[in-house]
Amino acid sequence: MFDSLSEKLDGALKSLSGQGKINELNIAESMREIRRALLDADVNYQVARDFTDRIKEKALGSEVLNAVSPGQQIVKIVYDELVYFLGGEQEDINFSTQPPTVILIAGLQGSGKTTFTGKLAHHFKSLGRAPMLAAADVYRPAAVDQLKTLAESVGVPVYSIEEDGQIVQDPVRIAREAVKAARQQARDILIIDTAGRLHVDEKMMKEVSDIKSAVNPSEILFVVDAMTGQDAVNTAVEFNSQLNFDGVVLTKLDGDTRGGAALSIRKVVEKPIKFASTGEKLDALTPFYPERMAQRILGMGDVVSFVEKAQEQFDQSQAEKLQKKISSEKFDLEDFLDQLNRLKKMGSMKDLVGMIPGVGRQVKDMDIEDDAFVHIEAIIYSMTKDERQQPEIINGSRRRRIARGAGVEVREVNQLLKQFRDMKKMMKTMTKLMGKGRSLDLSSMMGGRA
Repeated sequence: MFDSLSEKLDGALKSLSGQGKINELNIAESMREIRRALLDADVNYQVARDFTDRIKEKALGSEVLNAVSPGQQIVKIVYDELVYFLGGEQEDINFSTQPPTVILIAGLQGSGKTTFTGKLAHHFKSLGRAPMLAAADVYRPAAVDQLKTLAESVGVPVYSIEEDGQIVQDPVRIAREAVKAARQQARDILIIDTAGRLHVDEKMMKEVSDIKSAVNPSEILFVVDAMTGQDAVNTAVEFNSQLNFDGVVLTKLDGDTRGGAALSIRKVVEKPIKFASTGEKLDALTPFYPERMAQRILGMGDVVSFVEKAQEQFDQSQAEKLQKKISSEKFDLEDFLDQLNRLKKMGSMKDLVGMIPGVGRQVKDMDIEDDAFVHIEAIIYSMTKDERQQPEIINGSRRRRIARGAGVEVREVNQLLKQFRDMKKMMKTMTKLMGKGRSLDLSSMMGGRA
């Protein structure tokens, strides 16, 4: 995500790093490079020009700080402007005071509306809410079945209408009756998936406008494929003129996107980006935080998002139990396996590593598979319960048996056991280094809440 833009911005900013001070000449050159990087990323021309004009104005008007280099000053200004152009602050869904909150999903065919509808239901359910889906995309073959499959995975109901074994092709009626059904079933959120077209047309716009009039949604979200660049911006303008939507959802940000849509849409239609989808899995959806996105574009990482993902898997009580095991040297391979499983649930390994400051660019071309720990798990699962709890009893014959069971070489079993011993020593040492009367805060290490 934004790899090309990040590289080019980095190159433009490095040109100032060796300068003694900021002046009109070196700023003008840097702004040309930044504008070129933005245009190459398919950012709207006027947006790119406004962006660099604001940076230039602030850079030449800012006080010279002796504590930082010219390059560092510009990075700070560029970061601030990226945050501003991306929307400033994260904006949430407009929730209704009288449930259900009705959320209308709109966009072109192929933008990922139906998949996003399922992801949004998963997102709300994880927050303790009770969503329901409405299948108002009645024209695309298997769209209703797709939505039902997603809903089953999430564990939420879907409202659709069938008569004589056929899906009723009346999206307005489906949406209207879905609101009543959601109210009767005490569902506090109703997400309506609407039909799309390959391009903007009058019939599609009228249909989604009629649904809007029929259900008076609390929120209208425009879903757009981030890989379509300027086309995404033009489509957003068309939809906004008809629907006056409340927010934008960027999908397929894990693809080969140049980032132009994210930087352009907010300024062109003046509507916030509310969600970003970065993968196929149901949990590959995050609220859009301008500050975090700006940090990632500039290669600063995204520690906050990393910690939040960790917090979903680790809590304070778990951290305290783990700390006691480490202190008493009772931390075993079963505990280690449990930590690996929690780490896997945090998401894509490459995305997680990319959130660490200074690491993202180093791993962008590396092939980090999500199944990187499979062979480790296989080795541990090939052990008996006694062997997991007492790794010291694993002798040569046991190692050969474990290797055969896991389908690996004996040396890999030896390597895992050595790494485990080394890790235990390190964790024990870290606990001792905290000093008398002080405990190692594993919750902060693992993302647990204090």
